Amino acid sequence: MKGVGFYKNLPIDDPRSLVDLDIEQPKQPKGHDLLVGVKAISVNPLDTKVRRGMYSLAQKSDIPTILGWDAAGEITALGSECTLFKEGDAVYYAGNISRPGANCEFHVVDERIVGRKPKSLSFEEAAAMPLTSITAWEALYERLCIAEDISRKHAGSNPNLNSSTNSKRQILPTVLIIGGAGGVGSIAIQLAKNIVDNHIGSSHSLPKIRVIATASRYESREWCKQMGADYVINHKEDLKSQIEVLPDTEYIDYILCLNNTDGHFESMKQLVAPQGRICSIVETTAPVDLGGMLRQKSATFVWELMFTRSLFQTYDMIAQHQLLNNVASLVDRGKIRTTLNDFLSPINAENLRIAHKKLESGFMIGKIVLSGF
Repeated sequence: MKGVGFYKNLPIDDPRSLVDLDIEQPKQPKGHDLLVGVKAISVNPLDTKVRRGMYSLAQKSDIPTILGWDAAGEITALGSECTLFKEGDAVYYAGNISRPGANCEFHVVDERIVGRKPKSLSFEEAAAMPLTSITAWEALYERLCIAEDISRKHAGSNPNLNSSTNSKRQILPTVLIIGGAGGVGSIAIQLAKNIVDNHIGSSHSLPKIRVIATASRYESREWCKQMGADYVINHKEDLKSQIEVLPDTEYIDYILCLNNTDGHFESMKQLVAPQGRICSIVETTAPVDLGGMLRQKSATFVWELMFTRSLFQTYDMIAQHQLLNNVASLVDRGKIRTTLNDFLSPINAENLRIAHKKLESGFMIGKIVLSGF
């Protein structure tokens, strides 16, 4: 079967950085595994980091590394323990970083981290969404606990609190998404704006969340607004001074950092509300101070890595199947939309090198998708 991979960590301008391959097609899957005929793939910053050697998959040098942790396709075979799907089902998923990726014609993946493809989306539109949707969902709802907090606080709310005479605190819960125009940021803005529909139900009269996103260029700021951000500020300028001039804002209840944790850590410490929460998906290059102001505020700092469940085979792996189905439902109901913003065809080494180069430029908005072998 056709595939794209690499043997050596090289810069993207080197034609050997990604090469076309003719590799053996996977045989009948076993256990919970599905065999998927891949129709479309998307590219994430993770792909470029693995290719450059920032993350090692510990494979032998004579065996090519296959990247690709975003795919949509059709199931062609199922393992004996599969119960969630049937042959011919259209699916989308991000996969498992400890296994070969989906940049190939046929791919093996555990059904418990696979969701049904949104019916209203093409394979290309669906392939843009799995990794970013899982990351944003887990960050907002499982790490920052936004829905749970809003439900609890609203149930015990006092209309006399948070008035302009008693406090500078904003009435609406507020989330700051640092890096709003990227793949995760694009879907996180939408999921945050649909908090009631996602987790609590429209029958509850709950406040909406106010979303502040960051973006540094005109195009990326406009994209964030299209995704639903209430305010867009520039992450290349001082965050605190920009937020202080926004209406009814002193602190931020929830901060989701998708860009340069090192560079934004001090600002996040100052901005996070007492008893607020910070979540980051970007690794630090040096130790950060979790004491001091964060301790005084009893603030939470937590990591999000969407591969944790599959890497450690956690008891709740199937939660990713369920959340992908929830995202598909939201898409089909018109609540959120695909973040596809660039497209290439076919899936080959030349086009994947183009996609990697665009990601590495730092100017990518939304997601880039490739389809067809």
